[in-house]
Amino acid sequence: MPLLARMLPSPLTIDVRQGAISSLGAVLADRRIATEGRVAVAVGPGQGAQIAAGLDLPNCEVFRVENGSIDVATELGKKLRSGHYEAVAGIGGGKTIDVTKFAASMAGIPMVAVATNLAHDGIASPTASLEHESGKGTYGVGMPIAVVIDVDYVRAAPQRLVRSGIGDAISNFSAIADWELAGREQGEPVDGMAVTFARVAAEALLHRTDSVESQEFLTVLAEALVLSGMAMSVAGSSRPASGGCHEVLHAIDQLFPGTSNHGELAGIGALFTYFLRQKYLGEGERRMRDIRACLLRHELPILPGDVGLDEEAFARAVAYAPSTRPGRYTILEHLALADDEIRRSVGEYVETLGR
Repeated sequence: MPLLARMLPSPLTIDVRQGAISSLGAVLADRRIATEGRVAVAVGPGQGAQIAAGLDLPNCEVFRVENGSIDVATELGKKLRSGHYEAVAGIGGGKTIDVTKFAASMAGIPMVAVATNLAHDGIASPTASLEHESGKGTYGVGMPIAVVIDVDYVRAAPQRLVRSGIGDAISNFSAIADWELAGREQGEPVDGMAVTFARVAAEALLHRTDSVESQEFLTVLAEALVLSGMAMSVAGSSRPASGGCHEVLHAIDQLFPGTSNHGELAGIGALFTYFLRQKYLGEGERRMRDIRACLLRHELPILPGDVGLDEEAFARAVAYAPSTRPGRYTILEHLALADDEIRRSVGEYVETLGR
């Protein structure tokens, strides 16, 4: 039995397999979702239009999502609300799905996520990451009522995007460690079920020796990313999948936009924060080594230079990172390193883990 079939609570429906896209029409035509069959489809600039063209939905209207901005999401939300649609499907990558989640929440209608790549864990999460004038923000939204992931379409996506999802899933280890640290040091409540979901997602990938070329691996990766989204839903926040690792990636996004994608930066952030945990707290060395081995096995970056940043730039991002999530307590806030200590730690990280 697939992992998610055992663990995911209703009402979420998930279909991860070859040919899964064929189920989308049936999902959207379900009279429990759309009694009159008036549904909308939002498609991204990639494979979304091709998928939408093949749907057998006579009353479906297709909207194009050109980017992942808050303005685009708000405009789509207005169209969905004024058109009296009963449901909407977002077909494409992470930006398209996030825009559609936000728009569906704004319009007060259910949303189906149809992922064409596995670059990050936002597929089934209760958050949307959207761009605005000052950078990027994270917004609370309703979860999709169904997730459809067709392995054939995922395989057609650029391999770099598929591999980057591994980095995002593996970063759950760092997020969990930070949450538990906040529980010990700050008395922050830690949800055991959310932690279990997030940890199972990461553990499912950590030691696998096959690759994204394997259909079995893609299925496990898809399930892991959806399970991470479920962990966030149970927690009521991104806590189980976003800690100091994501503070670092958001800082890089803001200070050095266009450096790399979300999953790759999450992987580097997780490895670096585990290095800090090992260096200053004397814990987590084995996990750090396992994460490094996993990232290297899947040809993901592990050092600042791998994504075009020098040590000084990466140190700037680490220093700036806590300001990206005010109020969140992670290893970065716990250590509160001075700038010179951060630069020294970055240098030691590169020297130690770059060998």
